[in-house]
Amino acid sequence: MFKSLLNFFGFKKQAVSNNESSQSDIDKKISLSMAAFMNRPIYKELTEDIIDKTSDDDLLQTIFDDLIEKFPKDYRKIYETVLLFSKGRQAIYMIWCLEAKVNNGGFNQYYYNPSGQYAEHTPEALKLINANKFADLVTKANNIFETEHEKITENQDGTLEGFSKSYNDNPLNDLDGEFYELNKNEELQKLQIEFIRKNKNEFIDK
Repeated sequence: MFKSLLNFFGFKKQAVSNNESSQSDIDKKISLSMAAFMNRPIYKELTEDIIDKTSDDDLLQTIFDDLIEKFPKDYRKIYETVLLFSKGRQAIYMIWCLEAKVNNGGFNQYYYNPSGQYAEHTPEALKLINANKFADLVTKANNIFETEHEKITENQDGTLEGFSKSYNDNPLNDLDGEFYELNKNEELQKLQIEFIRKNKNEFIDK
């Protein structure tokens, strides 16, 4: 389901352009997919049996839901909580933060949002799942953000307008295309699923 939702709108566009189904059929499939997602089981504790019985399509979402269940109510303590997770759990959460923000608004958004607080740990998280080229790219991005921090953030005054301006001549912009292109060959979701299957003890509670 996690993978399906990420490809959700791409599916819709392709289906319409190929005239393979009527719009009502497409809308029905979308509604069913969303209903299944909203009614998915969420586990506060994971077992090896749950992981084994969860399909690859649903596995990342299942792991992520479990991590969210472990977060404290005080959002200010989330960072320290993540750093107490097993290395496997840390990796899945940090890579989710990376994918979510870069796919939505590029590396500039990644560093602008709270996700950026994990940036220094993310290359190691990527190496853990054998996403070595992504690890190199994030290391490169971290170096640029550190050396060009003043230029990148000079317009980021907390307003939407200021954030939008921060994309102008931003040295991180060129890395966004590299990230999207790299995922065609070094699929992050596939690598994460393989890692979870091979390292179940990193994710189970009992």
